[in-house]
Amino acid sequence: MILKVCHNIVLRKGCLPMINYTTPYVIAEIGCNHMGDIDIAHEMIQTASIFCKVDSVKFQKRCNKELLSVEQYNAPHPAPYNSYGATYGEHREFLEFAFEQHKHLKEWCAESKITYSCSVWDLTSAKEIASLEPEFIKIPSAINNNYKMLQWLCDNYGGEIQISVGMTTQTEEKELVEFFEKNERAKDLTIMACTSGYPVPESDMCLLEITRLRKAYENRIKRIGFSSHNAGIALDVAAYTLGATVFERHFTLNRTWKGTDHAASLEPDGLRRTKRNLLSTQAALTYKREEVLPIEQVQRDKLKYKG
Repeated sequence: MILKVCHNIVLRKGCLPMINYTTPYVIAEIGCNHMGDIDIAHEMIQTASIFCKVDSVKFQKRCNKELLSVEQYNAPHPAPYNSYGATYGEHREFLEFAFEQHKHLKEWCAESKITYSCSVWDLTSAKEIASLEPEFIKIPSAINNNYKMLQWLCDNYGGEIQISVGMTTQTEEKELVEFFEKNERAKDLTIMACTSGYPVPESDMCLLEITRLRKAYENRIKRIGFSSHNAGIALDVAAYTLGATVFERHFTLNRTWKGTDHAASLEPDGLRRTKRNLLSTQAALTYKREEVLPIEQVQRDKLKYKG
């Protein structure tokens, strides 16, 4: 199989188009890290906007009795020390915000000048969140094959749909993109490269999946993103240089708080640095405007060997 070198990346079967380094869009995934406390959620919105300076916050919405079987609902939490209830169902209900509370969250986001968004886990939740008309709705990796829900969204929701493809085969990815093309919604689709784990070691982050997804789908969908569950902040910059433009990071105010997602989340300073580093990288990813830049000319005049 012939290998070709393209933009310093070695690829099989041809070359990728030049990467357009647009302004990175950063989403602080609050998820359930508010621990069921609406006041903590409000503080997280303000912190993400004012201190971290990211673009969006993302919550989650579940109708637990629709999503879970009776057995799953009544089973104990697999990690009891992280549970907020006697059963997994009770735990999930404790962390769930009601629809009216999501209205308040969206209003608070508007006040803080940050975009509200939400992951939906079932058809009922998709209908509720779509009625709020957010700019985008997220589909988690675990349910990206719920085509009944996806069909309803394609038919009834006009915004962007972001879908993570962790724990998803390449055949399932292909079927997903073809489904959106069939519904004439592919240009509203963002595919998020992802490894499903909490947290994920660097050896399992597989950043070159971004390259593969770009090669397969970049010209067919809206854009490629990166949903990261690793513990540090170095890999987002690498993902950006590979062509991801949307970045989703779990966000918490305290990584030691009770819950399964805090350990894979960034605290405010980490999230702030992530956005700063991405913007710095965007500014630096250029060719020279001229052979000798004005900043260099001063040094050239002073230091360059004259012969």
